[in-house]
Amino acid sequence: MQGAGETQADDLSVPERPARGRKEEDLAESSSIKQLLEAGAHFGHQTSRWHPRMKTYIFTQRNGIHIIDLQQTVTMLQKACDYVRELVSNDGTILFVGTKKQAMEAVQQEAQRCGMSYVNVRWLGGMLTNFGTIQGRIDYLVRLEDRKSRGELDRLPKKEIMQTEKEIGRLNRVMGGFKEMTELPTAVFLVDPTKDKIALAEAKRMGIPVVAIVDTNCDPTDVDYRIPANDDAIRAIRLICSKIADAVVEGKAARQAAEEMAKPEVSTPEDLTQSYSFGPEETEPPVQASAPLVTPEAKAPRAQPAEGAAGEGMTPEGASAAEPTSQGG
Repeated sequence: MQGAGETQADDLSVPERPARGRKEEDLAESSSIKQLLEAGAHFGHQTSRWHPRMKTYIFTQRNGIHIIDLQQTVTMLQKACDYVRELVSNDGTILFVGTKKQAMEAVQQEAQRCGMSYVNVRWLGGMLTNFGTIQGRIDYLVRLEDRKSRGELDRLPKKEIMQTEKEIGRLNRVMGGFKEMTELPTAVFLVDPTKDKIALAEAKRMGIPVVAIVDTNCDPTDVDYRIPANDDAIRAIRLICSKIADAVVEGKAARQAAEEMAKPEVSTPEDLTQSYSFGPEETEPPVQASAPLVTPEAKAPRAQPAEGAAGEGMTPEGASAAEPTSQGG
C-alpha cells in the first residue's frame, strides 16, 4: 500500500509551472493536495468493492485499488467548508458523526474544539426522527449527575451507588457528546455515511443537509456536500474533520463580528452630561442666567433720562409706577 501511495503521489502531483505565472489559488490547491496525499486521502477501496456512482471521483487504479481524484477533493472540500461557515455565521449548528474506530477520537476532539455536538460511539435510533424521546434520556442523565454533585448518592447503599455511577458512565459514553443539544442540528457531518447509514437516512427524512466523506465504496446519492476521500485512514479523517471544525470557528467569528456591528452605540457619561440637562439652573433660559443684565447697577443709568416721562413706559419701573396713576384717574 505504501509503495503504491508513493508512486501515486508522484502521479498526482501538480505539474511544475513557472513561479512568475502561478496564481495564489493554484498555490493553495497545491498545498491542499499535498496535505491530502500525505494523509493518504487518495486511497480508495479495492476495485471489486467500488460503487458505480463514485466513478466521477476516481482518478485511476493501482494494484487493484481505486485512486481518488484529489483535485476534485480539494474543490468539493472547499465548497463544504464554505457551506458550513455560512451556516454557522447565520446561527446554525452542525452535528459531527463518526462511530467507526478510526474516527472516534478525531470526531470528539474537533467537535469539542469548535463547540459543536458529536456522536462517536453509537448512533441511537430515532435521534433525529424521535428527538423528544432522546431528550428524555438526556434529562435523566442530567438528573443523575445533579444528584451525584449534590452528594445525594452518598446516603444510598454502596451497591446502589456503584450501580448509579455505572449508569452515569454508560449514558455519558453514549450521549455525552450531545447532551447539551436542545434542538435538532441545522446540518450533519458524517465521516462514513455507509457505516452510519441510519444517521444519513434520518437526516434526509428530517430534511437536514448532510456533509460527508464519500469513499469509493459509498453511494453518494443522499449526500448534499460530498468530500471524496479515504474514510478509513486516521490521518485523512483527522485532516478533513479539522477543516470542517475550522470552518465552524470562522463562522462563529463572523457571526460575533456581525453582532458587534449591529449593537447600538452606548453613550458615555460625559456624552450624556453634554446632551441632557439635569439641574434646574440648566433648564432656565440663557438670558436669565446672565447676571449683569439684571443687577441694580445696570438699571440705574437707564432710569436717569426717564425722570420727566415716567408715564411713557421707558423702563419697567416707570411702567409700574404709571399704571396705578392711570387707574386712579
